[in-house]
Amino acid sequence: MLQQMRSSAKWVWLFIVICFVGVFLFAETSGLLGVGPTQITPGTAVAEVNGVDVPYVTWVNVSNQLAQQEERNSGRSLSLDERRRFEDQAFEQLVSNILLEQEYKRRGITVSDQEIIEASQQSPPPELMQSPDFQTDGQFDIAKYRRFIGSAAARSQGVLVQLESYYRQEIPRAKLFDQLAGDVFVSDAKLWSVYRDLNDSTRVSFVAFDASTVPDSAVTIPDGELRSFYDKYKAQLERPGRAVVSVINVPRTIGSADSAATQQRALTLRNEIIAGSSFEDVARRESSDTVSGREGGSLGTGGKGRFVQPFEDAAYALKVGEVSLPVLTQFGYHLIKVDARKGDTLTMRHILLRVQQSDSSATRSDRLADSLSRMAAAQEDAARFDSAAKALSLPTSTAVAIEGEPLIGSNGRTIPSVSAWAFGGARVGETSELYDSEDGYFVARLDSLTNGGIPKFEDAKDDIRRQLISRKKAESLAPKAEALAKAAAAGSLESAAAAAGLTVTQSEMFTRPQFVAGLGRFNAAVGAAFSLPVGAVSSAIVTDQGVVVLRVERRIEADKATWEAQKATQRREAISSIQQLRVRTFLNEIRKDAKVEDHRKEINAMARQQTS
Repeated sequence: MLQQMRSSAKWVWLFIVICFVGVFLFAETSGLLGVGPTQITPGTAVAEVNGVDVPYVTWVNVSNQLAQQEERNSGRSLSLDERRRFEDQAFEQLVSNILLEQEYKRRGITVSDQEIIEASQQSPPPELMQSPDFQTDGQFDIAKYRRFIGSAAARSQGVLVQLESYYRQEIPRAKLFDQLAGDVFVSDAKLWSVYRDLNDSTRVSFVAFDASTVPDSAVTIPDGELRSFYDKYKAQLERPGRAVVSVINVPRTIGSADSAATQQRALTLRNEIIAGSSFEDVARRESSDTVSGREGGSLGTGGKGRFVQPFEDAAYALKVGEVSLPVLTQFGYHLIKVDARKGDTLTMRHILLRVQQSDSSATRSDRLADSLSRMAAAQEDAARFDSAAKALSLPTSTAVAIEGEPLIGSNGRTIPSVSAWAFGGARVGETSELYDSEDGYFVARLDSLTNGGIPKFEDAKDDIRRQLISRKKAESLAPKAEALAKAAAAGSLESAAAAAGLTVTQSEMFTRPQFVAGLGRFNAAVGAAFSLPVGAVSSAIVTDQGVVVLRVERRIEADKATWEAQKATQRREAISSIQQLRVRTFLNEIRKDAKVEDHRKEINAMARQQTS
């Protein structure tokens, strides 16, 4: 059978996901900038991992496969920011694969031909188990699967060679995972403790001393203390890269005529549906919501609160089977149909038509964008950017881009691709290509660039000072809070607060993981609320927000019978979680200890030079 596997050619797209999805677990960003090549070829090393090269062509192919899969799923093209995200994922997958192979060799982990044959017969890949071709009455039919992999069609289509590749990757990984985490067990005592943490609840009365009432000038932080903090915690101060960019925008201005035209189009579609066309077919053909459109406009089943107000008001006013008039929201015009209703629970569909520019308005914007592109795009002379803005009477804006994140403009909207360009090898003073989105066209100029990493002490000093000032301001309130706690212990919290001119606040019932207004989350005050006896008053409790004195009013403990009924499921989930954590921790350690030379920035810069 294995010889049959090896005699086949490549199979089709299904195994794109199979071959790479398992490695997502190992992605943790880190890397040291190395000295790269002088010319890009398919064999150029995009990275070196403990002396093993990651070829440029391999990285590009995996990146493209991931991006193409996303484009198929989303039904749209990707921005440069999104493509850069998939490049990062592909890079980490390939680095992790090399580290895993080295770990297998170190541990003597191998996979035999017989193991591959047995796994292919007994443990099909998840994607094949979900394939309709191998289903009987909605359930996976292993007999159908085995007949297929034993057929001439499987050999000719390359299924067997892809299965061998899959199991040669998955079987060693499973063996490694078993070595790392096969002995995990969680006791009843631990399970009960975790269950109580999630299900015990309490209510408290408290007096809060707010640290923000203390002026910063009341606290002094010596430079020696700042330096000590930096030396101890500098690894936690690591920052992403930061770029300042100027942006010229040619907006796709939408007017009232454009809105009216879209509304009329929606009415035309509604008339078509009322005349007998299937709502589902029209949704697949016309809806701008490509996700629900593929499902005939289906929005599923649910109660109130799922959608924006104009949409939801219109939906709940419909009878079952009725198609709404066009409903305008910030997303465009909707046609809504309710398929079923039970109380406030609706099963519904919609067709979305986004309001877009008319042809004449779009032509004007396109011509202006073409002029901007000719005058300012992809230029090394920074002055061309300013002269183009002046000549075309287009305003410029300044924004700060953070490495790994899309750029957000001053209006709160995303400016696509600019951030990825700025950190992709661009030089200060250069201008980008012309990028476009639903909102308009953009050209950016890189005004400054600060590399990411651990900042120098002088650069981090102000941030450290702010952190320490905040904590010391809270600590300065502790004596007042302690005096209040002693007075409350001698009388009552209410009388002590009244004497000090303070207010007692009562919380709602809350559990340990919840955020509690006035108390915060995951801090000493919340811990005291569950550790003190009912009726007891705490001492002064310092938190990041200030200082709290509290009294426990009520506590409801978790029900042990309910816990017993779900204990087996909880144990399985807990073991799985601990195993995954142990594996992630191990993989993070080998990633941290590996010598990884990352040449992507140099390669991106060279690619830009070769195409300019």
